[in-house]
Amino acid sequence: MRNLVVIVALCAALPLGSLALAAQEQPQSAPPKPAPAPTLEKPGMAAPDSKSEKPAKPAAPKPVNPDVGKTVEEIIARVNNEIITRTEYDKARQTAEEDAKQECQNRCTPEQLQTDIEDRQKHTLRDLVDQSLLVQRAKDMGVSVEPELIKRLDAIRTDNKLPSMEELEKAVSGQGLNFEDFKNNIRNTLLTQRVISSEVGSHITISDDEVTKYYEAHKTEYVRPEQVALREIVVSTEGKKPEELPDLKKKAETALKRVQDGEDFGEIAKRLSDGSTKSQGGFLGIYKRGELSKELEDKVFKMKRKDLTEVMETKQGFLVLEVLEHYDEGEQSLAKVKNEIMDKLYSARMEPAMREYLKTLREQSYVIIKPGFQDIAGGAGSEIQEVSATPEVTKAKKNHKKFLLFGKRSGTQSGQ
Repeated sequence: MRNLVVIVALCAALPLGSLALAAQEQPQSAPPKPAPAPTLEKPGMAAPDSKSEKPAKPAAPKPVNPDVGKTVEEIIARVNNEIITRTEYDKARQTAEEDAKQECQNRCTPEQLQTDIEDRQKHTLRDLVDQSLLVQRAKDMGVSVEPELIKRLDAIRTDNKLPSMEELEKAVSGQGLNFEDFKNNIRNTLLTQRVISSEVGSHITISDDEVTKYYEAHKTEYVRPEQVALREIVVSTEGKKPEELPDLKKKAETALKRVQDGEDFGEIAKRLSDGSTKSQGGFLGIYKRGELSKELEDKVFKMKRKDLTEVMETKQGFLVLEVLEHYDEGEQSLAKVKNEIMDKLYSARMEPAMREYLKTLREQSYVIIKPGFQDIAGGAGSEIQEVSATPEVTKAKKNHKKFLLFGKRSGTQSGQ
């Protein structure tokens, strides 16, 4: 299924006056003092006789804790019964910067990197509000993603070569992260994706006529050198003993046989590959001549669409390649670029459809922003009105933080 635009907060995407986790203003009339607690007898002792015993001296007053009543967290937005704290907001902006640096990695000038960071941080608060709205909508719809959550956690465990979920939890905790928060972040991302797919993506259709019309108007964009799109299944032999190699080769041969028998290459890659591309169904990329080793180039450029290599032994392990598509030099046919065009048209419609959907969710919700924080809503770039809310006691919400534990985050974060 095509990738959906996921507006997450940080974008986990992804969810006031001066609010706090404790009320910041006291009522003008003091509440009645509670009745004193009954005196308990010590074990083995009788209660004193009030007629014969002198009354005990009153206990000295306990010192007043100077921290009582102080704000423990700054709340900058409320989305229905959920809150967004300054800590979440600051973490989101930090994450956006980390994402930009990770993607740049020696490919950008310092000026380009700074521009990218500022662009990602441009709508941090908006993205936090959006994710909160989407997660709440998922709960209203009765959506459950627990099976998907288990699969996602197991995939992370496998990718990092950890033997058990207990070891994954230790790895997460070892980075100073709360494992329940880590899981909740993944859960919220899955809930967000499910809502977007059901409520927005399912209503976007691209007809064959539209694809043909776009192709005819943009043919020059599809004049290309000869290229091949490749997918891989890798069975790693790194760190393995010589006596283990026959079984590992057999695993690769089994994967190849299953694809030859009709199973989807991408699904087999997700299940059996040890490569870093497994979560993308083994997709390696699109290569021109001269971008692969001579041995591989001579092999794959002779192959046609959906052709498979035999099991090849490399320094990293046993490798199976599939030519997902073979683009001849020159103008590409409509059949070869149809999916590419559909994805492009789909993405172009998805963003405005998402913003309109989120605008509707906002109109149906109670969203207030603390003065001094700007939240750009979708649709005509209008601003959500800043409202001073009456301070009130509110139940603390667990931070829906987005963590970078293994690999790159999915989705970007932008903010103020």
